[in-house]
Amino acid sequence: MNGQNRKDITVGAHVKIVLKADQRTGKLTEGVVAKLLTKSSFHHHGIKVMLEDGQVGRVQEVIK
Repeated sequence: MNGQNRKDITVGAHVKIVLKADQRTGKLTEGVVAKLLTKSSFHHHGIKVMLEDGQVGRVQEVIK
């Protein structure tokens, strides 16, 4: 899953996100979702989340 649909992402899901600082390089950071920050059901750059370690970024991939 690509992380653009809010319904695909739940608290506790294991995801890969791109941090704001890494948007140019596309470097991905793995972690577990602590909080969903995007309110809309779809976002073309990815749903914004906060990971358990406090990092914030947009979901690029949901890991099964």
